[in-house]
Amino acid sequence: MREHQLAAQVAGEVKKAVVGKDETVVKTLLAILARGHVLLEDIPGVGKTTLAIAFSKALGLNYSRVQFTPDVMPSDLTGFSLYNKDTGRMEYQPGALLCNLFLADELNRATSRTQSALLEAMEEGRVTVDGVSRPVPDPFLVIATQNPAGASGTQLLPDSQLDRFALRLTMGYPAPADELELLQRRLRGGFMDAVAQAADREELARMRDQVDRVFVDDAILDYILRLVRATRSHPRLAQGASPRAAISVAGLCRACAFLRGRDYVVPGDVGFLWVDAISHRLILPAGAAGDARQTRDIAAEVLDSVRPPRLR
Repeated sequence: MREHQLAAQVAGEVKKAVVGKDETVVKTLLAILARGHVLLEDIPGVGKTTLAIAFSKALGLNYSRVQFTPDVMPSDLTGFSLYNKDTGRMEYQPGALLCNLFLADELNRATSRTQSALLEAMEEGRVTVDGVSRPVPDPFLVIATQNPAGASGTQLLPDSQLDRFALRLTMGYPAPADELELLQRRLRGGFMDAVAQAADREELARMRDQVDRVFVDDAILDYILRLVRATRSHPRLAQGASPRAAISVAGLCRACAFLRGRDYVVPGDVGFLWVDAISHRLILPAGAAGDARQTRDIAAEVLDSVRPPRLR
């Protein structure tokens, strides 16, 4: 079986648990293939946790979840050293981050210190305890959820942390027919049992290697950079997208081409991912009234204003 067909099977298994959100499932898979992390921003109860658990099952990944509250400590994530009286030595006790797929539930309720511990694992692939750095398992990915800004007990995530997420996705309410099917599945019970493992960690590594081989023409790279630069000069923004954002978009486009069975990127791949990959990285002026919808609108406006290349 070709690797892109295997990736499609993974998405198919996840869709057995996540009803009516096919695009969200596909885009989450693209981030995983591109070695990126995903931020799910939405109200409680629309299936964000279900999505993460279903991916852990479909990919055979070791899974860990932390429900963030202000009293969650950095050591809960990174682990800690504990004295063993039998050996007379301090022994490391792994924390929740020592897994393949980490679900950071309601991340924007955590303290800054705890978020910093997560940031190190996301960016550098390691945790540091008592001055000793330990690598997180490979693969390692974070699916974080946050309630919309202004919800009770929440705070805005810092710009530096938002920039580490490859995609910010919103699931939204299901359509009436999908909600009825979801209710019927839940009442029958065992809905997550329908999700079977479609790939393992070694197969995920091979799929990622194939993504890395996808060709990106210089014209596509120039297109991505023109889009990024357009955000930096946009009159309604205080800060545009970073160079890290451009690198992330290029990687996501490779994954998109791979999943669609191509070994080269086309402008349509950029358009498919652009808004979800860039809107959370755009900073509005201080004091400006706005929300995620406003930065999404600006990202879409930028996409419409920049002419895509014509590939030969």
